[in-house]
Amino acid sequence: MQNTVKTPVSFDGLGLHSGAPARLTILPAPANRGIVFRRIDGDLRDCEVPARWDLVNQSPLCTLLENAAGVSISTVEHIMAALSGCGVHNAVIEVNGPEVPILDGSSAPFVHGILSTGLRRQHAPIRALKVLKPVEVVKGGAKARLAPHDTLLLEFVIEFEDAAIGRQKKLLNMSNGSFVRELSTARTFCRKADVDAMRANGLALGGNPGENAVVFDGDRVLSPGGLRQPDEPVRHKMLDALGDLALAGLPILGHYSGLRAGHAITNDLLRAMFAQPDTFEIVTCDAETAARLPGAGVHWAEIPEVA
Repeated sequence: MQNTVKTPVSFDGLGLHSGAPARLTILPAPANRGIVFRRIDGDLRDCEVPARWDLVNQSPLCTLLENAAGVSISTVEHIMAALSGCGVHNAVIEVNGPEVPILDGSSAPFVHGILSTGLRRQHAPIRALKVLKPVEVVKGGAKARLAPHDTLLLEFVIEFEDAAIGRQKKLLNMSNGSFVRELSTARTFCRKADVDAMRANGLALGGNPGENAVVFDGDRVLSPGGLRQPDEPVRHKMLDALGDLALAGLPILGHYSGLRAGHAITNDLLRAMFAQPDTFEIVTCDAETAARLPGAGVHWAEIPEVA
């Protein structure tokens, strides 16, 4: 059966790029509502922005959603990953500005909040998107692919010149609470040169090394405390991918692989899949299938202590 949160749960922080205070509240929603963002600042004519792949206004720095009225909400990938990884299918997410708070740069605070308030089972079966044929998008040296599989597999390869990152590769099955244990605490990361360039252009004003981002400079990790895992960068890329894939609107049964992939190419992949209806089908999940989805079997005790 589908799930929503039992009670509202709120989070306060800063917008990563604006540096402005931001408050987000996850509210229960009825079955089959899906995930919907709602801007509550000002007098917005059309304040709701559904969390859908076709409303993504592609940006190289984050995932930004924008409705037909031009109302937008940015940096949604970490909260979307948390909702997907905790098995929340329906929620209204109120935000008092144009940007989701970055918190610690990972999904862990959202996971803590969701699991502490608990989930309420609803009287409607879960539907999932089952990949039937491979779909692939290639852009320059980046590639993203979805292929058939009976669970959600995430596979990712990153390659950076900075020796402290280098080449990292990881493959994870998202069943049995794997997201919470393996990916939820991985923080966003960037190179020092990129931070300097963004700040010169009025971006990343809410970024703070050690508090909500990991900053690399060649062979050095500049953030106090270092890394949470030796391969934290590739884990965070997988976290981002899960959040971006959640914009399909349904849990995915398939094997996602990304090579130097980012937000835009993962969105291109969803667009390519939905443009080819023979590459997928929508299935109603029986108990066995539902048990293989991200979020099934999540337990509070499995959240890593670092969170």
